[in-house]
Amino acid sequence: MELDNLSSAKYVGTKNYDQWNVKTANATGFGAAADDYMERGIDLNEQLIRNKPATFFMKVKGGSMQKAGIGNGDVVVVDRSITAKNGKIVIAVVDGEMMIRRLEKTGDKLRLLPESDLLSPLEIDEFQSCEIWGVVTYVIKEFS
Repeated sequence: MELDNLSSAKYVGTKNYDQWNVKTANATGFGAAADDYMERGIDLNEQLIRNKPATFFMKVKGGSMQKAGIGNGDVVVVDRSITAKNGKIVIAVVDGEMMIRRLEKTGDKLRLLPESDLLSPLEIDEFQSCEIWGVVTYVIKEFS
């Protein structure tokens, strides 16, 4: 074993890493056509995260956003630095309970809309505490 092939467990990113840094074996045959255009591997941190200190991954429990394509067990990427706007899917904390819903702002009224026929919209009144915790930017699904 060569010592220069060892790597640490610490993540240092892949911005300076390309396909030419990968050790290759002497093999016969043709490479994939896409290899000609490949500069480096895909780093999901670079693709999915705009503001690293304000971004969180959360696992969804329940089917309240099923019609929006977010199901039980999916992972959502939540950015707390994005301003919540009308129509965005948000993570809200209502009376201490965290939930994922679509935000609807009309005038002074605030409603949190589920994307499911089993739940009804939640109208926030002046007696409830409601904080928009973050805005959902991506959903990650597992296909099994």
